[in-house]
Amino acid sequence: MVNVDDAVIARWETQGSRFEVLVDPQAVQDLKDGKAVDLTDKLALDHVFKDAKKGDKISEEHLERTFHTRNIAEIAKQIVLKGEVQVTTDQRHRLQEAKRRQIVATIARNAMNPQTGAPHPPARIEAAMQEAKVHVDPFRPVDVQVQEVLQKLRPLIPIRLDVVKVRIRLPAQHYPRVIGELKGLGRLLDEQWMGDGSWSGVLEIPAGIQTELYEKLNARTKGAAETALVK
Repeated sequence: MVNVDDAVIARWETQGSRFEVLVDPQAVQDLKDGKAVDLTDKLALDHVFKDAKKGDKISEEHLERTFHTRNIAEIAKQIVLKGEVQVTTDQRHRLQEAKRRQIVATIARNAMNPQTGAPHPPARIEAAMQEAKVHVDPFRPVDVQVQEVLQKLRPLIPIRLDVVKVRIRLPAQHYPRVIGELKGLGRLLDEQWMGDGSWSGVLEIPAGIQTELYEKLNARTKGAAETALVK
């Protein structure tokens, strides 16, 4: 259960009635982002209120007539998705900061400088967002806001969401400890065993994680891996 002081009020009004629940703000963000969330342990109180601040509860009969269930977690989910969220100024600032970090991380992972083919460091993205005076909505999906942020960043820095293909060649002894990690980073398009016993494959990855890929390969193979961008 979330602490009452940390919870936000989700409110939905319909057919002349108001329904409110006290819910974990991170759970609200996740639901708004389209993630599957079970609110069973994400509510501060297992009740639906007419007015949460006054503690005025709504009867189970009224809930069933409106939501066709008495399951509080399911009802709360509908309220969050259909209604609006009431937050304090401090809560909004903390939620905005968390969402801003998600947006920066998403752009850094998936974007690159089309002039050089290199990824943009998160610090550069953050600085450009500040210069562009980007407003972050704590309750709108990350992927939607990423597209809006990119439009504001393009006049300031060359940036494009993209994927790259990297040809990788590994000595056979390194294959078992590396292949699982490679598949976790991207999509393996082609692989083959070479005449000298080495393994070769083409990995498609988000443009922004090229540095991460090279660093992991160097660490796992002690510099024995060979890489080349595939045009």
